[in-house]
Amino acid sequence: MSETAVVILAAGAGTRMRSKTAKVLHRVGGRTMLEHTIRAACDLAPGHVVVVVGHQREEVIPVVEQIGEQLGQDLVIAVQDEQLGTGHAAACGLSGLPDGFDGDVLLTAADVPLLNSDVLRELHNAHLATNETAVTILTFRPENPFGYGRITRDASGDVDAIVEQKDLQTGQHEINEVNSGVYAFDAAHLRSATANLNTDNAQGELYLTDVVAIARSEARHVHAVEINTLITAAKTAGAWADANVTGDMCVAGVNDRAQLSAVSRAYNDAIVASHMRAGVTIEDPATTWIEAGVTIGPDTLIYPNVQLRGTTAIGEACEIGPDTTLTNVTVGTAAVVIRTHGTDAELGAGSTIGPFAYLRPGTKLGVKGKIGTFVETKNATIGDNSKVPHLTYVGDATIGEHSNIGASSVFVNYDGITKHHTTVGSHVRTGSDTMFVAPVDVGDGAFSGAGTVIRRNVPPGALAVMAGQQRNIENWVMRYRPDSAAAKAAQAAQEKRAAESAPADE
Repeated sequence: MSETAVVILAAGAGTRMRSKTAKVLHRVGGRTMLEHTIRAACDLAPGHVVVVVGHQREEVIPVVEQIGEQLGQDLVIAVQDEQLGTGHAAACGLSGLPDGFDGDVLLTAADVPLLNSDVLRELHNAHLATNETAVTILTFRPENPFGYGRITRDASGDVDAIVEQKDLQTGQHEINEVNSGVYAFDAAHLRSATANLNTDNAQGELYLTDVVAIARSEARHVHAVEINTLITAAKTAGAWADANVTGDMCVAGVNDRAQLSAVSRAYNDAIVASHMRAGVTIEDPATTWIEAGVTIGPDTLIYPNVQLRGTTAIGEACEIGPDTTLTNVTVGTAAVVIRTHGTDAELGAGSTIGPFAYLRPGTKLGVKGKIGTFVETKNATIGDNSKVPHLTYVGDATIGEHSNIGASSVFVNYDGITKHHTTVGSHVRTGSDTMFVAPVDVGDGAFSGAGTVIRRNVPPGALAVMAGQQRNIENWVMRYRPDSAAAKAAQAAQEKRAAESAPADE
């Protein structure tokens, strides 16, 4: 592929998206459409990858550069200052190639996010299979071809023309083989043909599709190959990724939010199916959403209504869900995560989390640790075998091993200006409703009584208590709340107790 270039068109305005965000930066499966397209191109290891930008390029160019850095790929950015049509965009893309480049050019668009490298490779193979081919067009047959450019063929089966919807003539509306907008070109022909395009069409634009007519006028071959043919070839060659989308959705374009949703659903279905084939049990695929960067070990069980996002990595034999959302969370082997929302957290092997836990960034739970019901954590490292069972906030804290934090405890980390840190040692037992007023250290093996407010360091092995002797003020309720239901109940209870304690009549 070193003599092959890939040109990605990403300059359109995308007005039908009705969004302030550039169309190609909308996401499918956790990645922008642009990233999907660039990844597919780079997987081919071509000699050159050119991204044509235009509308909102100040927003798009930094993303292109970031993707290039992530993939270790030199991406060339070509700018289309005015959007004068697909033919003009292709010419701008050619300007990003070295002078004299005479290899093949694969041309695709950033709003066709599910087109994968396996299909692109087979398209290139099909283009190379016949000598003297100027253009090879990737086509498909949708149920409703309205809006697509139709493929017309001559008696030999070669493509005669691509006719846009607004230019269709009598009898051409019934044609159901349509142009996907993805091509393989001979670079020399593409360069000369784009230089001779004109705006003599219904939209007054430079149509890339007119390159076909120019090739035919020069007696060059123009071929078309259907998407399902290429998919079959890729599978036969053993080069088909499990997470690839099949059929027409592979070349589905995204022009509005409805199409974005349809493409996202198709992509998610493929990813979910690939995980199941790899040994993951997913009880309800329809309500399970897994993004592209997620990994899951075999024998893990995913319950309904689970969303796994970003770089989440789940080990083997885990249980996740139901009703759980994890973003960039690492989950160790055999961990159980129930009804939990977590972001940028690390959960040790054999740990248990939830239900109704909230894991904020910086949470690290050790092996066989526990973060229980209605517990919120943030910037908290909780050691192996330590437990925070319920109704607790742990923020900016380090907890050692084999410690237990009592119910309704709060790590009071914020003084209104600065966040402070609390350190709790190993084998510590704190009573319910303990307040740790940071900065404070609790030594190994220390205990605290229920209701303690810890403001000073607690030495190892000490018991921290903060409670005076209990004092009961008799009849307070009857005196200060005389007409309340509580007073009436108390009065009745006192009368019953008096009656029960009275001596029996002789």
